[in-house]
Amino acid sequence: MQLLNNFWLLFMESAPYLLVGLVLAGIIRQMIPDKWINSVLGKDSSVVTAALIGTPLPLCSCSVIPTALGIRRAGATKASTSSFMVATPETGVDSISITYALMGPVMAIARPIAAISSAIVAGSLVQKFDVETPPEEPEETTVKSCCGSKNVERTLSQKIRDSFSYGFGKLLSDFMDWLLVGLVFAALIKTFVPDSFFLQYGQGITAMLVVVLISIPMYICATASTPIAAGLMLSGFSPGAALVFMLTGPATNVATLMVIYNELGKRSLIAYLVGVVVTAIVMGLGLDALIDYYNINIMVQQGGHGEMTSLLYQLSAVVLVILMLRQYWYRFKPAN
Repeated sequence: MQLLNNFWLLFMESAPYLLVGLVLAGIIRQMIPDKWINSVLGKDSSVVTAALIGTPLPLCSCSVIPTALGIRRAGATKASTSSFMVATPETGVDSISITYALMGPVMAIARPIAAISSAIVAGSLVQKFDVETPPEEPEETTVKSCCGSKNVERTLSQKIRDSFSYGFGKLLSDFMDWLLVGLVFAALIKTFVPDSFFLQYGQGITAMLVVVLISIPMYICATASTPIAAGLMLSGFSPGAALVFMLTGPATNVATLMVIYNELGKRSLIAYLVGVVVTAIVMGLGLDALIDYYNINIMVQQGGHGEMTSLLYQLSAVVLVILMLRQYWYRFKPAN
């Protein structure tokens, strides 16, 4: 019973911010044309530009790969493509929202800053150690994404409708399984693991190396990694170690690494991994140092709502449950 209660509290805590993030994600997805992304990240684009564009984009885990291949084949350099592939899965408007809900404003600010830094470093290392001549523009091709969109002129009202349809439909469906797994993981830790259990490993670079070893094999998106990171913090890991998990988990899954190896080559893959892991650890150590210096208590920011606010959280949780059940119905309904 305590496990279910902790799960519901975590779910309710996340719900309103996740709903807002899904709406913003849908708007960004529908309002920014794919052709514009390809043109900006083309031959003259930079590693920094790729990181800044990739950071807020709400691309699901399956659509990051074809989108990155699309900008690569449209003329983007290996460095820009690598930067985009780091920044995009590490964070987004939806994951920032749930980070604020579960970990507070400090972590919500640190996460995108660390993601951009990680992307720039990884892209710069690829640029330095895998020197290339930008590829010639190929004949116009279309790289289909599992989240692909139609090239049809639409009215503003249609775009708004499609924004909600994408955010509360396709995007939610893509990560809700792992989100629920993450919330269950966090609830299990909160229920059964004593606060002091991981304290011997939860601080410093040792904790971060342990987290890296755990996170690299995982196939998990930015949003779903957040409750797991919160669970790690509840068990005694430092905020810096949690940040390392949120950076390395989404950016280093096996599917992404295989695509980088096949599309960009072995040198780019090594530079990519070094850039992501080293930057994540440096940012994690820096975050812990800042928190210690300013005596910030991250955990205090995870609870405590008044009655009015509590009602909002409960209603948001009910809405999110309905939206998830709707997606599961579409997924498993009997074929006619």
